[in-house]
Amino acid sequence: MTHQYPALTAEQKKELSDIALRIVAPGKGILAADESVGSMAKRLNQIGVENTEENRRLYRQILFSADSRVEKCIGGVIFFHETMYQKADDGTPFVQMIKDKGIVVGIKVDKGVVPLAGTDGETTTQGLDGLAERCAQYKKDGADFAKWRCVLKISENTPSALAIMENANVLARYASICQQNGIVPIVEPEILPDGDHDLKRCQYVTEKVSSGVGGRYLQQDRPGTRRGMPCGPPGVITLLPAGVTFLSGGQSEEEASINLNAINTCPLVRPWALTFSYGRALQASALSAWRGQQDNASAATEEFIKRAEVTGLAALGQYEGSGDSSGAAGQSLYVANHAY
Repeated sequence: MTHQYPALTAEQKKELSDIALRIVAPGKGILAADESVGSMAKRLNQIGVENTEENRRLYRQILFSADSRVEKCIGGVIFFHETMYQKADDGTPFVQMIKDKGIVVGIKVDKGVVPLAGTDGETTTQGLDGLAERCAQYKKDGADFAKWRCVLKISENTPSALAIMENANVLARYASICQQNGIVPIVEPEILPDGDHDLKRCQYVTEKVSSGVGGRYLQQDRPGTRRGMPCGPPGVITLLPAGVTFLSGGQSEEEASINLNAINTCPLVRPWALTFSYGRALQASALSAWRGQQDNASAATEEFIKRAEVTGLAALGQYEGSGDSSGAAGQSLYVANHAY
């Protein structure tokens, strides 16, 4: 049953729909550049670079300074709070650099996972307190979509009904608050790939979680829901009103592109976009090429552009694969119990 008084006006719904369609336009997906300070420490440590604010800024500048070639394959970029207010060497705000390319700016708004009492090591996600005020400010500062990550794991006893219900409710409340502030919410119930379960078990859990999230979302009277949340090879997905964006889930860059291409060549009806929201699978080669050296910045940017173009082709079902698994693009990016 829908609410007697609609939560959004027709104008608000149209604005949100237009934003979402821009993000997942044909051949476009999302660059997830929203790694926390702690996550960036892991990335930078791998290449022997100190995890300072300046080094994080320099690395993000490598990605954001990509030329117009990325305009046809990147529809949105997710920022971390720190990055949202940083600038390039010439003083241009990062937000403006992205907007100048016609790419939509997004922002990570959750405050991380916390233990969920009464469960077998399961979690929920915090950050609802003060979210409306933060969303209002982020909207003024240039963000038009947001990300909120909930985490569920597959084991003999999980995910529990409690964890599914709690995380579905949190995601629905987050989405409602975002939309009230003109921000398109990415609804991300991430099902971790860790474990010895098979694909059938992953599919069952994904459908069960998706049903729970969709039900709570409808109770919030959110438009554009129930579009479907199919399970892909990584077993982790995010949902937009206009499409489904898959995470790379620790696959190598090349695997992530090949599997996304397979999804888009499967002979099934696809009433929504099936595209990408990749972090590591768009950045690993660039990070390896950079290694903290200013002289390597241009080469690192080129590596990022290459992966963005390849992944954009995969989102169209037009990528044939490089056939080379020996380079950085072929290296596994899997991290057990990955945390952001």
